[in-house]
Amino acid sequence: METTNLFSDILASILALSGWEALATLLGMGYILFAIKQSVWAWPCAFFSTFIYTLLFWNGQLPLQSILNAYYLVMAIYGFWLWRKPSQSSEAIHVHNKPIAFHLGFLAIGATLTIAIGFYLQQGDYSRAPFLDAGVMIFSVMNTYLMARKVLENWLYWLVINSAAIILYWQSGFYFTILMFILYFGLAIVGYRAWRQELPTPMPHTTK
Repeated sequence: METTNLFSDILASILALSGWEALATLLGMGYILFAIKQSVWAWPCAFFSTFIYTLLFWNGQLPLQSILNAYYLVMAIYGFWLWRKPSQSSEAIHVHNKPIAFHLGFLAIGATLTIAIGFYLQQGDYSRAPFLDAGVMIFSVMNTYLMARKVLENWLYWLVINSAAIILYWQSGFYFTILMFILYFGLAIVGYRAWRQELPTPMPHTTK
């Protein structure tokens, strides 16, 4: 009986879906597809998608997700500014790795901020899922910067972030958006493989 009610709620949500959420979802998919190809057009798609989601999530009582998408607006401008430079330019951004120490620090900072903000949201009853909401926001903020800087491992972080986002949006009733994040999960794998091929080939060691 509960399963029947769940599917009824999902169907009702999809039927009541606003054209704005559908448009934001399509633009979000375009963002990832262009990003895989390292096309500057990824960022205009990101800008308009996140503008719509900023408003949708604010109305849906997910304040941190709304703030996160407002941050994405700024990062879309920053990413466009970075990626518009010709690949031959000395100032162009190229795919690269970060050392393990960097990633340990990245995870430690993200986890600390998630716990702190999650407790704050929990005490004030500001969010439906305080720690999940906080974790998705914090790591998405940090990881979007890595993506703009073309750090290869950003795609691996997106696998975890997107999985958490799927759970969050399921609990919040954004069922159509879940479809986008399921696709994001698969595209993150594609993106990692595509970007890994762009890494500069290490110079062979020579002996004298």
